[in-house]
Amino acid sequence: MMQTAVKQMMVDLEQIKGAIAAKMDVASYTSWIAPLQFDVCDGVLVLGAQNQFSADFIGSVHSGVLSDVAHAFGLEVKVVVRGVATASVANDNAVRAFVPETTVATTHVASSNAFDAFVCCDENAFVLSACKKISAGTVSFSPLFIYGPAGCGKSLLADCIENASAGRVIKMTGGQFVSEFTRSLHDKTVFAFKDFCRNCDTFILDDVQALIGKRATCEEFAELVVALRNAGKNIVITANVAPGNLVGMDRRIQSLLASGLVADVVAPTTNVKRVMLMRAGVAADVADAIVGRIAGDGHLVGGVAMKIKTYTELMGTTVNLDVATRLLADSLQKSKTPIAMVKSMCEKLGVAYDAVCGKGRSRAVVMARQMMMAVLKNVTDLSLTEIGRVCGDRDHATVVYSVNQIEKLKKQDLMLAAQMDQLIAECR
Repeated sequence: MMQTAVKQMMVDLEQIKGAIAAKMDVASYTSWIAPLQFDVCDGVLVLGAQNQFSADFIGSVHSGVLSDVAHAFGLEVKVVVRGVATASVANDNAVRAFVPETTVATTHVASSNAFDAFVCCDENAFVLSACKKISAGTVSFSPLFIYGPAGCGKSLLADCIENASAGRVIKMTGGQFVSEFTRSLHDKTVFAFKDFCRNCDTFILDDVQALIGKRATCEEFAELVVALRNAGKNIVITANVAPGNLVGMDRRIQSLLASGLVADVVAPTTNVKRVMLMRAGVAADVADAIVGRIAGDGHLVGGVAMKIKTYTELMGTTVNLDVATRLLADSLQKSKTPIAMVKSMCEKLGVAYDAVCGKGRSRAVVMARQMMMAVLKNVTDLSLTEIGRVCGDRDHATVVYSVNQIEKLKKQDLMLAAQMDQLIAECR
């Protein structure tokens, strides 16, 4: 006994912390391990967490590293909540049940063709495969975090997962989760709300950014994610940005949301928009003519298709190109002239149109002018002389030099290359 006590006293907690830090990335150690209270008692390394969420998360995600280090020092490891007094809390499940205001839970028989509603391009093949995999059963990468701009198809993929998953599926929007959790607190049915959310095979939350700024709701959702994952359930989360860009959300929760598989969805490509229009009954020639004038937002594409379909049903006539142009005058972008493209790029690059087409020689203006010439060469049929004329009566040699200079810089500067790709896509 005496030898054990002496050995225990000799354990250097700083050495243990250093050993743990060596096995983890800096961000995870700083966010989760550094705030813990370290102690050794009866051969056990006791780690005191600030709250139950932290204790559950650390015990779930980092237990392997902590156990390996503790065993190296001849210790066991235990994660507890520090400074928590045992209190008598009445569990309201015995007297009340939680019933959601909206229908958010259903029992499904998996549909094999559920994902046919999503028109996939090459860029979205990965996220589509992940969605199909998680809907087929339990996977190792839960939670699946899907993000992308408005209208890219995040909610549609969430619906597809809901329709393809067998068993009990709970699907809520971020706004619904906030509303239902708040109501359960008010009605004193919070324990029943917890049980309701955990009693499922797949949990889907659409637009998690709606939880930002609502600390209690964020903590509740984080505890739910940990509980579901520990129980081997599938979790799907969508947002308009990646987890690390959810500004205003606690970094610990951002880390939790990013602990599974994070996949992005890109906006509909030209071919995807064309397929969407033709699926809605738009003639092929009409779809080809107008697809380039519809913004990349999938919501807008759906609105255009619905308008044409409704017109056909109500008027009993086929929509040709002339009718479509008139019918969609408020939805289609105007044809882009080279000058309009240059003015649009000036706004994007933050330079004055007069400076670009004038004698401006500052570094920013020269770079912007060269980029515009390279874009016009890619997206128009203009000759180099005509491109020079559009950009302030520059000569043929200046345009050749500018285009070559941009192509050279693109190979060295990935940010410039991405910016050029974006400008080209917006001008097509």
